[in-house]
Amino acid sequence: MKDCIFCKLVAGDIPSTIVYENEGIIAFKDINPVAPVHIQVIPKNHIGSLAELTDDNSELASKILLAASEVGKKFCGENGFRVVTNIGNDGGQEIKHLHLHVLGGRKMTWPPG
Repeated sequence: MKDCIFCKLVAGDIPSTIVYENEGIIAFKDINPVAPVHIQVIPKNHIGSLAELTDDNSELASKILLAASEVGKKFCGENGFRVVTNIGNDGGQEIKHLHLHVLGGRKMTWPPG
């Protein structure tokens, strides 16, 4: 999608600090972190949100969760981490490209806000 900031990042048109990459997934440091560790994990192909996943891309769903787990373990260690995705306007989604926030490096509280 030509106007999607994350698609531009995947294409290399926008600089980022990539911390993980495989064939279909890329993860990078968030430019406005809300925790000491704040990494975005996204599919390289454009999917608008978690709500747009179907049986046709269930393998991608598995891969993005595994990538988030690997990133969380690597950057947050044994103390744990949080994985969040926002869906739609009421869910707080700002960028309409599926992304998982991996948050850690401090004790998380609930509710998040």
